[in-house]
Amino acid sequence: MKPRTIIGIIFIVASLLKLATIWNIIHWNWFTQVTKHPLTTYFCIFIVFYVGVNLIIDSYRCDPDQWLQRPLPIGEEGKRIRCTVHYGGDEYVYRGENFHGARLDAFCGGIRMDLREAVITEDEEIDIHTFCGGIELFVPTHVNIVVKSRSFIGGVSNHSTHTADSKAPTIHIVASNFIGGVDIKN
Repeated sequence: MKPRTIIGIIFIVASLLKLATIWNIIHWNWFTQVTKHPLTTYFCIFIVFYVGVNLIIDSYRCDPDQWLQRPLPIGEEGKRIRCTVHYGGDEYVYRGENFHGARLDAFCGGIRMDLREAVITEDEEIDIHTFCGGIELFVPTHVNIVVKSRSFIGGVSNHSTHTADSKAPTIHIVASNFIGGVDIKN
C-alpha cells in the first residue's frame, strides 16, 4: 500500500471516530474536547474526511502501475481476441498488429485498449460487457465508429473524430453496461 493511501485511511478513520463521539456512539472524553462549536466541528470533520478520500483516490489515479500491460491475447488463427478482467486493470496496446475484432469483459475492473497503431483493413466488431467496471478504448482516426449500447446506470461516451471517407473501415461497438461505462477516444 502506498503512503498516501495509508494517510488517507487514517484521516477517514479519525473523522469517523470524531463523528461517533459527537453522536455518543463511543465515549472518549479526550476526543470530544478538540472543538466546542458544533458548526466548526462538523466542518472540520468534513474537511478531514474529504482530504482522506482525495488522498486515497489520488494515490491510484494516473498511476502508471495501475494498468498491467498484457500481451495481446490473439485468438484462433489470429482472429478475434477475448480480454477479461476481474478486480483490476489491464492494458492492451496494438503496435502494428492486425486487429480482427474483440470481446471485452470487465467485472469490477477496467480494460484499456489502444488500437491507434493497429492495422484495420475491414469492418470489425468489438463486443463489450461491463459490470461495475469500465472500458477505455483508443481508436485510430482513419476508421468510422458505430456504437450500439444497452446500459443500466452507465453508458458509452464517444469522443472520437469521425472520418469523412465513407469507404473507410468501420469498427462496430456493441456495449452492454450494468453500472459501468465505455469511453471511446482518439
